[in-house]
Amino acid sequence: MNPIRTPYDFDFSSQPAQEAIRIIDRLREAGFTAYLAGGSVRDALLGKSPKDYDVATDATPEAIRDVFGKKRTLAFGASFGVMGVLPDRRNPGLAKSRQQNVDKVEPTEVATFRSDGVYLDGRRPDSVHFGNAEADAMRRDFTINGLFYDPANSEIIDYVSGRQDLERSLLRTIGDPRQRFAEDKLRMLRAVRFATTIGFQIDCATASAIGEKASEIEVVSGERIGVEMRRCLASEHILEGLDHLTDLALTPYVLPELEKMDRARVRQLFATQQRREFPSAIAMLLLASNTANADLKAITERWKLSNEEVRIVTAVLRNAPKLAIAHKIAWSKIQPILIDRDIRYVLDVAVEIAAADRLGEDGIRRVNEALNQPTEVLDPAPLLNGSDLAKLEIPAGPVYAKILRHLRQRQLDGELSTREQAIAEVRATRW
Repeated sequence: MNPIRTPYDFDFSSQPAQEAIRIIDRLREAGFTAYLAGGSVRDALLGKSPKDYDVATDATPEAIRDVFGKKRTLAFGASFGVMGVLPDRRNPGLAKSRQQNVDKVEPTEVATFRSDGVYLDGRRPDSVHFGNAEADAMRRDFTINGLFYDPANSEIIDYVSGRQDLERSLLRTIGDPRQRFAEDKLRMLRAVRFATTIGFQIDCATASAIGEKASEIEVVSGERIGVEMRRCLASEHILEGLDHLTDLALTPYVLPELEKMDRARVRQLFATQQRREFPSAIAMLLLASNTANADLKAITERWKLSNEEVRIVTAVLRNAPKLAIAHKIAWSKIQPILIDRDIRYVLDVAVEIAAADRLGEDGIRRVNEALNQPTEVLDPAPLLNGSDLAKLEIPAGPVYAKILRHLRQRQLDGELSTREQAIAEVRATRW
């Protein structure tokens, strides 16, 4: 059961929170109603630090622009009643140090209370109608996201029994779940994401509706699905998230690769419940597949993984199993992994592999000891280079790479330690 905080426990000391409060105060001074809305209220009630503070108001986009000025507002989605308000350097609620860094703060999203028209494409309404707070709450997806907070009166405003569902650790749609998912198919995956990241159970009616409509998630772009899945896989509750995908019949459409993975192996690798960065998490998942490289390619195409993500995952798949048994492998094979730019991810997963397979701590200890060495010890300068080979009258060509690679291996394994020894090795060997 997640602890529910009272409104008086809310911590508004962060710069984004101070900005949201400033905006609410300005709107109230101008005669409008304005509240904190949605996820920030949910997270604050759960004792978490909200990442974003969204404001909901009865002021129209034009009125919002009039209050804050054209130069301090951005039309994020004015046709949907959404504006961005830029931070105010003169905000007296900010400490001087924060005022100096105010330009680093993202604009605060300010949305007009609205109700939605018909959803024709399964993702967005064809029109919106500006209204009041209750109508705005009723058009949202889940009850825990339909809460408002009035900072002026320290009051939670709840039209959808969202606070009760928070107390029960229950994820439930607002209104008929079939209608909510018919409107926006991505909400089915958002249900999995919320249930996974905050550890909630999914209401029976909500789960049943997802199971019935699971195939309709295909109308959502793979890129949008990837955004939700990144957050699921990075959660400490990833195993529950994967179970949700299976139980709700979403796996064939969201992550079909999971169906042929060794689920027992997946549970071994993720036995330690902790948050992981997405590249580490997806790499660990792929380690339970017999076709990891092909699966990575398919996921990359579907979710539009970045080049950096693909590079990191590839490095982890190739090198993490080696680091887990580093004490059994020649140093010349381990050292290049340790100086690679993605070593942090590789080592994190190697630790998980060693624990899952009960390999002991010798391999990881060797790696950590090496990483704590000075650079000149961990990555000593090569004994010879191409210019040295030219001076030895060796004809230029591909053989240079072969010779230098051979010398480097012997150097790292302690078989050569001086330039003289390396030169003698080159002269004594037929290349």
